Amino acid sequence: MTYPVVPTDPGVTRQVLAENPDLMVVVFRFQDGAEGKLHDHPHVQSTYVESGRFTFVVGDTEHDLGPGDSVVIPSGVRHGCTCREAGTLIDTFTPRRDDFL
Repeated sequence: MTYPVVPTDPGVTRQVLAENPDLMVVVFRFQDGAEGKLHDHPHVQSTYVESGRFTFVVGDTEHDLGPGDSVVIPSGVRHGCTCREAGTLIDTFTPRRDDFL
């Protein structure tokens, strides 16, 4: 199944790659300078940087991430990112983000 590309924040798109009730894999594509606004959700999230450079805020901690880096975001923790160099993130959520369908 192919899922649509959906605009989210300015300069950011989202596309579900695979999903079932227990797990969801999503690609986010960012233009340089775009932001994933601070938010939280009940899902555990793993983010893998496929390309580009990003500054992530996870709780009270800041992470500068580049290609091949990853971070796990626990359930309920406020987080967001700023894209420093255009790139792509692969996010995995458990359980599935029903709000993305």
